[in-house]
Amino acid sequence: MSELAPLAGYFGLTFVLATIFAMGGVGSAIGLVPMLETAGLPLALARALGLFVNTTSTAVAAAVHLSSGLLDLRGAWPLVVSVLVATPIGAWASQFVAPDIVRAVLAVFLIAAALLMLVPHRPVLIESKGALPRLLIGASVGAVSGLVGVGGGTLIVPALVLLGEDAKSAARTVSFVIPFSSAGGFLTYLQFVTMNWMLLAVVGVAAAAGGFLGGRLMNRHLNATQVKRLIAVLLLLLAAKLLAIPLLSLLT
Repeated sequence: MSELAPLAGYFGLTFVLATIFAMGGVGSAIGLVPMLETAGLPLALARALGLFVNTTSTAVAAAVHLSSGLLDLRGAWPLVVSVLVATPIGAWASQFVAPDIVRAVLAVFLIAAALLMLVPHRPVLIESKGALPRLLIGASVGAVSGLVGVGGGTLIVPALVLLGEDAKSAARTVSFVIPFSSAGGFLTYLQFVTMNWMLLAVVGVAAAAGGFLGGRLMNRHLNATQVKRLIAVLLLLLAAKLLAIPLLSLLT
């Protein structure tokens, strides 16, 4: 019983976050990674698990969107190609970067994603359906997301909106892109992380269930604005917690 209790806690945490973030069209690793580390897991293992959860939950959500005929694959492929190349590079580089630096990068990543989520009407910087802007977006976000162990969807969605894409369409596009980037990063982490396979299976099932539920709820026209605000608040709280760790160590 004592061994099952922590697994049940990880299942519940992953399911809730995967559902909420899938409703916003993004993977939940950006919230899950700092929570897993806070729960006592090594940072590298938390990042690997976060990438696997992203792969599973967003793949299921993308399948829901595809079955509904609501996914534009043409605009997704440039992002897929660039993140496939860039994310493993970032993941490989992470083993040479000090954990405090990774936490700081993750905190900045969380704050930037939260602020972008909170902007009510983001302006269109340039109206573009071309492949080059998407290749650049995928490469830059992929490298950072591989380094910190998150999928990067919370930055790709607003970036696509700045290119003139509808927010709902951008969220569906990202749900198709993130499984490729997250899977590449996860496989790279497996080269130097000792994996807890039972825990991986538990969070994988939870992620699949959460991704399915979140994708269904999104397509049934729940209030996306409220969901994005909820995600933004959660991200800011997690960033504050990450930044508080080094500050407290300096004061003590």
